[in-house]
Amino acid sequence: MRFSGKVAVVTGGGTGIGKATALAFAAQGATVLVTGFDEEPLRQTVKAIETEGGRASWVLADMTSESDVRGVVAATAQRHGGLDIAFNNAGLMVSGRIADIDLSQWSTALSVATGTWLSMKHEIGYMREHGGGVIVNMSSIIGPHRGIPGTGAYGAAKAAITAMTRTAAVENIGDGIRINAVSPGPIGTPFSLIRGEDETQQAARLKTTLPIGRVGSVAEVAGTVLWLASAESGFAVGADIVIDGGATA
Repeated sequence: MRFSGKVAVVTGGGTGIGKATALAFAAQGATVLVTGFDEEPLRQTVKAIETEGGRASWVLADMTSESDVRGVVAATAQRHGGLDIAFNNAGLMVSGRIADIDLSQWSTALSVATGTWLSMKHEIGYMREHGGGVIVNMSSIIGPHRGIPGTGAYGAAKAAITAMTRTAAVENIGDGIRINAVSPGPIGTPFSLIRGEDETQQAARLKTTLPIGRVGSVAEVAGTVLWLASAESGFAVGADIVIDGGATA
């Protein structure tokens, strides 16, 4: 029970990696607040945690809205007594070659970086006043570690997140706030599917193109996030942990 007595917030906690990580935190003793755009997936995450005897709640929020982000931090503290860990996972995919996307698509893609910035801003503000904490940001191999045609805007947002993570880490470690990022490769969620591809086709493609020969699991990413959030990784500051089956090796 590595996180007994701790309170964690997981943005984008209704599905995929966010849901898996919220469940993993709760299984290790944390009280969890999950956020997202859609109510029903958040309810299902909370229900799954409570079914296993854990403690959780949810808040609808747009993490690109500063008032919503401020409300998430306030709700976490008011409902659960504090905020010790934040996993800033909320994101979206915008596809298209750099010369072909329009300004609206570019702005939508970059809103992911804005949401991460706003989340860190208000999480750090709370943690500074309450003895510190841990923040883990969701980045990607796309952008910081690899360029893939058709993902330039998405990659720009993720590269910005990695850059912000490194800078915020050195700015805030003196206040007891430890900040790192995780950069997954192909993971078993709809995000990793090429347009028009199904899971069977993806498995066949990765068997020959990815060194490990398979897609990663949400549990494997969740395990990495929990390690970064735990005392076991206490010397990791400003790291961007790649978990990609050898894609960028």
